[in-house]
Amino acid sequence: MFEVELRNRAADLLTKCRAKGVRIATVESCTGGLVAAVLTDIAGSSDVFDRGFVTYSNDSKTALVGVPAELIAEHGSVSRDVAIAMAEGGLARSKSTLVVAITGVAGPGGGTSQKPVGLVHFALAAQGKETVHQRCLFGDLGRKSVRQSSIHQALDMFEAAL
Repeated sequence: MFEVELRNRAADLLTKCRAKGVRIATVESCTGGLVAAVLTDIAGSSDVFDRGFVTYSNDSKTALVGVPAELIAEHGSVSRDVAIAMAEGGLARSKSTLVVAITGVAGPGGGTSQKPVGLVHFALAAQGKETVHQRCLFGDLGRKSVRQSSIHQALDMFEAAL
């Protein structure tokens, strides 16, 4: 289902997490659960991967991980503030040490001049640490490529946190 390189990265991340006793979770919007899918494509991942929240709609961001509706109204669902709230909400609602959240515009439509197709916000929340935010502008590469680039970026963030 996933390319060999991506599966190898996921397996390596799980091995590193296992060695450090780290549990992980995801809160995903534009990737629709693909980071969770690549991680759980590896047999035995359940001892590291706690859960994945697919928060595609604004209502689900509020209902599942507690992102305030007012925050979404003020900044938009594709924003630094919402990504951080997603990650911190996922951390509070899971049994994980690290949580990565992803929200963006994968395309082909939905972009604006301020939030173009290919803009993705990431946040990583960790117990006892300040939440880290990253903004990536992948460009209008096509929906599949934006989502694949987002998977790689999420894995990069997990690895950097270890």
